[in-house]
Amino acid sequence: MIKQGDLPETVSLFPLPGALLLPRSRLPLHLFEPRYLAMLEDTLKTPHRLIGMVQPNPMGGGDGKGLHSIGCAGRVTQFSETEDGRYMITLAGISRFRIQTEIDGFTPYRRAEVSWSGFERDFAPCEKDRGFDRGMFMQLLTRYFEVHELRTDWEALKEADDELLINSLSMLLGFDPEDKQALLEAPCLATRRETLVTLMEFSLRGGDEREVMQ
Repeated sequence: MIKQGDLPETVSLFPLPGALLLPRSRLPLHLFEPRYLAMLEDTLKTPHRLIGMVQPNPMGGGDGKGLHSIGCAGRVTQFSETEDGRYMITLAGISRFRIQTEIDGFTPYRRAEVSWSGFERDFAPCEKDRGFDRGMFMQLLTRYFEVHELRTDWEALKEADDELLINSLSMLLGFDPEDKQALLEAPCLATRRETLVTLMEFSLRGGDEREVMQ
């Protein structure tokens, strides 16, 4: 188990639109570009094995050079190589971070100095959402899945604890990258759930979710 004090000052960055990683969640990834294969090789040599997932920022700004300033670091917990040299990996979400300065160097992939301050909540065993009305939420989710013709294991969703349910849906549902960023930056599980509900409601009404997040 990685403690906050053991986190490195620099992390490799993997900008991937729409790919959301959250603390205490798992994200499968398929690596095939040479720069990201090099990133994986270098990451596996480190004691922490962390990769920072970030969303590209079309508005630019900050020291991230076209990246959102807040991302989430995941530890490589599984990896397997295909016959043609690609890799399937799994990242376990550890903590969010804030990009301080991007590092100019000789690696083909991007790296940055980061701050872990302000994300102490990410190291708690599990987060609770005491205001969660699960019945109403499941009714909304059922309508959302019906309208978008999605399928799922409803029994597994009903049995999942609050954090697993909310975080898994935040990661898996097909929202825009800017909306995914809003879900990532939610300060607590209750805020993430409220944001998720808003996005689903606006989608059902035919609204533009991006207007909600501005």
